[in-house]
Amino acid sequence: MDGRIALIGGGRIGEALLAGLITAGHEPGALTVAEPHAGRGGELAERYGVATVTTVAEAVDAADLVVIAVKPDVVSAILPDVASALRPGAVVASVAAGVPTTVYEAALPDGTPVVRVMPNTAMLVGRSMSGISGGREATEAHVTLVREVMDAVGKTLVVPEAKLDALTALSGSGPAYAFLVAEALIDAGVDLGLTRDQATTLATHTIAGAGALMVETSTSPVELRAAVTSPGGTTAAAIRELEKNGLRPAFYAATRACAERSAELGRLA
Repeated sequence: MDGRIALIGGGRIGEALLAGLITAGHEPGALTVAEPHAGRGGELAERYGVATVTTVAEAVDAADLVVIAVKPDVVSAILPDVASALRPGAVVASVAAGVPTTVYEAALPDGTPVVRVMPNTAMLVGRSMSGISGGREATEAHVTLVREVMDAVGKTLVVPEAKLDALTALSGSGPAYAFLVAEALIDAGVDLGLTRDQATTLATHTIAGAGALMVETSTSPVELRAAVTSPGGTTAAAIRELEKNGLRPAFYAATRACAERSAELGRLA
């Protein structure tokens, strides 16, 4: 987008989005970051050439798009300041996990378009998988605007807000599942006699390579798995043990628990 963006929060997620926008060609002069800690704000200003301020209202005042990138428990505290400075026609997007659009709509001026985003931690390396949902007042154009911004740090998928809890269970929390699998593989490698450094290199690069195969080819995960599973071979023996020990039911149960917890947090927001 070509308008002015106010980023509320200069933490790791805020900085990742800031870096992505600048890499994608957005002018630093059109970006303002509200960061209450002056030292941190100074770091961001020096690193990216953007304007930084210590109050929310200063950042919001002239913005076409306001991105809320604070911790969920801080959202309610900053919304009055956002509401007081928000100009007519400005769009508000949130990357705060679990906070529904209704919370923003209740606190902001009537008619304010709100778009909710559920990214994941891979945003830090420009590979986020972000779910995007528009609130009651958000049009398709508003959602597209936010999607263009989030495309700077990865891939996006537009879903109804009612599906965001399920999306959280797959992609929002998904990196943690991959990290846990890597951790288990590393420990298994050590048990088989490899050094921890060797096992770490093997496990992490194998998972990264498998991910690239799934994303960068048109082959489905089922086909990719079958291609390396020779009848009666070593991989078949390993897969048999994973299935016998309940791999699929474990993921079904884990993702359902995650989605239910996400919905619960949304009700508490």
